[in-house]
Amino acid sequence: MAKPPLLRCFVDGQWVTTKQRFPNINPVDGQVVSHVCEADAQTVSRAVAAARAAGQGPWKTLTANQRAAILHRIADGIEQRFEEFVAAEVLDTGRPVHQARTLDVPRGIANFRTFADLVSTAGSEMYDSTAPDGARVISYVNRKPVGTVGIICPWNLPLLLLTWKVAPALAMGNCVVVKPSEETPSSATLLADVIRMAGLPHGVFNLVHGFGPESAGEYLSTSPDIDALTFTGESRTGTTIMKAAAEGIKKVSFELGGKNAAVVFADADFEAAVAGVMRSSFTNSGQVCLCSERVYVERSIYARFLAELKKRCDALVLSYPQDPDVDMGPLISHAHRDKVLSYYQLAQEEGATVISGGGVPEFGDDRDQGAYVQPTIFAGLPDSARCVREEIFGPVCHVAPFDTEDEVIARVNDSAYGLAACIWSTKLSRAHQVAARLNTGIVWVNTWFTRDLRTPFGGTGLSGLGREGGRYSLDFYSELSTVCIKL
Repeated sequence: MAKPPLLRCFVDGQWVTTKQRFPNINPVDGQVVSHVCEADAQTVSRAVAAARAAGQGPWKTLTANQRAAILHRIADGIEQRFEEFVAAEVLDTGRPVHQARTLDVPRGIANFRTFADLVSTAGSEMYDSTAPDGARVISYVNRKPVGTVGIICPWNLPLLLLTWKVAPALAMGNCVVVKPSEETPSSATLLADVIRMAGLPHGVFNLVHGFGPESAGEYLSTSPDIDALTFTGESRTGTTIMKAAAEGIKKVSFELGGKNAAVVFADADFEAAVAGVMRSSFTNSGQVCLCSERVYVERSIYARFLAELKKRCDALVLSYPQDPDVDMGPLISHAHRDKVLSYYQLAQEEGATVISGGGVPEFGDDRDQGAYVQPTIFAGLPDSARCVREEIFGPVCHVAPFDTEDEVIARVNDSAYGLAACIWSTKLSRAHQVAARLNTGIVWVNTWFTRDLRTPFGGTGLSGLGREGGRYSLDFYSELSTVCIKL
């Protein structure tokens, strides 16, 4: 049996081997797929210093079009190694191969191309006005890089969310130090190699592996030489990073958790609504911050909807990533499975009715050593129950009936989170009216997860701070400077 490969850090254009290592575990069968070099405080400091130095070198002199050309070369590099990226995503996460091929890797490519095209056409804003003395004044706005950006990424959509941050940061001329999740280091390491081959000056992109507290994450977020921090992940971790960012008043952008709702009105296209809720609840084993964990169905169709949802949930295929019939893979780790299962148990203690699932599947093969859980539907809980209020981040939803539009709007908004919501209705006027009253960063109508990458993305409350996407990302990764000229 071949020895698992060693994944190294990437600092100042060089691969760095550290003494401390940790195993990267495949959640499908519990096997070690690689060993990872953990960055110590010195390695992180070297990475930050390299990024700061690179920001004053040749990278600083490149035009927007020249940076855009490099981003396109990075996208080309991902395309050329497409199947390697698919394999890396699947090994780390256990997600179905077809998902990595149709979503994760294509979106990684699209992120670089989108921001390359955007920055090359962004230009400067210009205003023509009159001063109090009657003189003509021309004002224009320049975008300058923030400087050195710390990027801390999650494990649920590793390549997609990593490139979602790295692409606009580089597009605006920043230098970055990236810490991927310790659970999913493979695609980030592969991306570092693609970026190395794309010809970026040394130090512009740096990669440090490790954990959060007392490891690379903490060293990066507390570094006094980091100018901005962007993080996607759990709300409590965001709070910790925000406290660290308060020292030195660093810019921060957080995309955090969600306890998202789907609202199904009686006039909805029934087939589309059931299929949509299945997708929004169980995609990626429920490990997407945008998944629907709360489902509200108008009472007149509630029983029928719940029965059909159960039928389809019972039929989901849990299998190996390569299985062409697979619907759902494992959770990311045994530790995360323990968390999800604790909520399954809590829901029943709180009085929930288990409509489907609620436990651990048995396969009779090596998958029993993996981190699989059953896709699960609960019903019968009050809105005050912890399992209806707290993010579980697994393949689970609670389905409840509602009677009136005002009632369901109030129930959806009764949450500490405010990331996303879905509305299923054939009445467009109703959809517009309800969407305007929901306290969420994004509302989907008769769809889910479809989004133009140029639009703002983010949430309110515990769901985050700031917006990403299009020019909103460029705003975070740049400092705006206004120049006023009296003619």
